[in-house]
Amino acid sequence: MSLPALPTQPADTPWPTHQWPSSEPDVANPDALQAAVDELFESGRPELGRTDALVLVQGGSLVVERYGHGVDSASTLPSWSMAKSMTAVLGALAGIDWEAPVLAPEWVATPDDPRREIRARHLLTMTTGLEWTEIYEPDQPSDVVRMLFGDAKADAARFAADKPPAAAPGEVYQYSSGTTNILARHIAGHLGLDGDAPGFEAFMRRELFDPVGMASPIPKFDARGTFIGSSFCYCTAADFARFGLLCLRGGRWDERQLVPADQIDRFRTPTEASRGVDDFVHGGHFWVHEDGFGTFACHGYEGQYIWMVPALDLVLVRSGVRPETDKQSLVVALRAIVEEFAR
Repeated sequence: MSLPALPTQPADTPWPTHQWPSSEPDVANPDALQAAVDELFESGRPELGRTDALVLVQGGSLVVERYGHGVDSASTLPSWSMAKSMTAVLGALAGIDWEAPVLAPEWVATPDDPRREIRARHLLTMTTGLEWTEIYEPDQPSDVVRMLFGDAKADAARFAADKPPAAAPGEVYQYSSGTTNILARHIAGHLGLDGDAPGFEAFMRRELFDPVGMASPIPKFDARGTFIGSSFCYCTAADFARFGLLCLRGGRWDERQLVPADQIDRFRTPTEASRGVDDFVHGGHFWVHEDGFGTFACHGYEGQYIWMVPALDLVLVRSGVRPETDKQSLVVALRAIVEEFAR
């Protein structure tokens, strides 16, 4: 399929490696944009939850930066599942062959184990076929809660990889935080850093964070030393925006092509098996909005968002808490902000 073209950094706009350039939003109606932003912070609508931070980057410049009570530009904020998109980018930086088999110890020892057919691309697109329950309600059985907070948290990837197959690889889409942690372990193994948390964190900083000026990230590892790439990489809102800008620029930063452009395209290509399963179409550890603007995004629990909007050369970062019983009201409010840039 044809993907929307990604915008390049304007020649007169410096890259925000050390400091964000800032400007006024280029919109037809600044008052309407202000009202849409105020709606997140001041409306008192419970369905919108609590917004702690909102950052908007247009044309590579910071045009909106606003924080809620008790939060400021230095606050490190939760990624939740936005870390999944970072994990995908780390895979690209590590040179993962997405067509290669995943040599997980949980299944390679048995010659006829059907899980031996799982390829790295199946991890990326969440089509491994492994059983998984992604529920965040404490009164319901949940694999993800056990893995992140319960008896399986010491070795997240092993817990996920031990799951039996429920379908052949590539046939069924199943959103799974466990899949991402298998991928994180696979990336570490490819680098010769399996179980080496300090070594893998050094790789993250050297290859991703430092080159784009992300000084705040705090990645978390399980007791075995595997990056919990499904859920835990805390950052400031401005650093989440730097990650978003890197992706919006097709993996380029200043004079360097940090992430191969074809890898960013892979991540923002819809996974057909995911259509109709979630509120959005899944790509490769990113979400695809199919909204007419070419938006692809990082999403996290309780409404953590990084939206990359190619047609408008826009990055939107929102951090806060949102009711899980109503995910769409916040999405509608954020889209109202984006649409002000399209008028």
